[in-house]
Amino acid sequence: MAVFTQRPAATLLAAGISLWAMTARAQRPFFNEKGISRPLLENYLDHAVTMTEFLAVDPYASDAPYPNKEDDIRLIRNIGAKFIGRAIYRWGGESVMANKDYLDNAKRLVAEVHKNDPDVIFQAALFEQISQQVNTVPIPAWTFKALGLPAEERHFRYDDMLNLKGKLVDHWSKGNSVPDITRTETQLWFMFLAGTYMEVGCEALHLGQIALIGMEDPALTEWTAFLVKLRHYAKDHTRHHWVLLDAHTPSGGMVVNGKSLLDFNSFPLRIKSVPEHPQQGVLQMGFTDALFGRSEGGISPSGWKAKSMPYLVELDNFGISNHPGVPDTTTIYPWGFDEISWFYQQPEQYRHEWLQYAQDWVTAHDSNGHLQMPVTRVVTLGWKKPRLKYRANTKSEHCPDGMNDEATIKAIWQKADKQRK
Repeated sequence: MAVFTQRPAATLLAAGISLWAMTARAQRPFFNEKGISRPLLENYLDHAVTMTEFLAVDPYASDAPYPNKEDDIRLIRNIGAKFIGRAIYRWGGESVMANKDYLDNAKRLVAEVHKNDPDVIFQAALFEQISQQVNTVPIPAWTFKALGLPAEERHFRYDDMLNLKGKLVDHWSKGNSVPDITRTETQLWFMFLAGTYMEVGCEALHLGQIALIGMEDPALTEWTAFLVKLRHYAKDHTRHHWVLLDAHTPSGGMVVNGKSLLDFNSFPLRIKSVPEHPQQGVLQMGFTDALFGRSEGGISPSGWKAKSMPYLVELDNFGISNHPGVPDTTTIYPWGFDEISWFYQQPEQYRHEWLQYAQDWVTAHDSNGHLQMPVTRVVTLGWKKPRLKYRANTKSEHCPDGMNDEATIKAIWQKADKQRK
């Protein structure tokens, strides 16, 4: 049996949030022109998964980033997932955004899932990375129009997205930089990505590390103006005339004059190593920059007030440390690995126990927090080792690399739904 330093019982969330299965249909429409209510938003967050690149079928690759899409469709239906996080995004390789087959395949997968459950929301991501491949992508006229700019017949310009002072240029590697939100070209790129993902069927956008992208925007002036235009575009280009926005918010949120720019916040779990119990990890209030108890309050984009905005916490991936296998209790790397890579290496029974522990811990310590369950994610075990993939799917001929965590996720959600009744 696994040993945890803390394992509190789950506490009930705010009264009035009933079982999803009993209320989802009755509470339609989920959105109106003003947005989404907090109870309905939290219903989505309570059934959220990280399902990296589920919508990505790269026509340039010899195989899909994550094969076995049909089994993934089955998993979504089986566990009752309602919010499919990071379903499509670019981290380099931007030329694929000009490929019709790539986008048509993503749209097809959205339609397949919606045949089973039309309430599912897909999230795309606008990340803090661009490569010189953006130069190969033509800019559609609608992108200029969405930003109130005169249309031009040209491609995107990598150099025009870079910070003029050289900040975070070549930050990831030579020719791979962090785009600066104060540059008009960056806003054109993000609007193009957002609108393209909306056309595919995504109704949520993760904005990545907003502090890096906003390196020259400490007052969030440029972010505020851009997100107004982004939401305006969504009114005519999403099913619910609304787009759910979140980002990694190490400062606690994106709040300007008492108003949150985001519908909810998000952040890694920040798992702490337990040296006396090899390979084990726990959650702790105030560990490094963990978001627990720090999500800023304000008036949401939908108009409701929150003392603390709801947020998702996830098993994030950000690379291996320089001390793999070492239980350094002062860093964000559990046992020297990023969170999902640490989780991937644990025995099956411990993974199952740990997911229940994390669900109980988050619920008990901050009812504004919601655990985003891992389903598919890149794993990094070493600098010169191949990048593997964590798959929560039940292992079968239809998903031979499944790790058998699917049934546990479903059981945890069913238990939590009964407690909220």
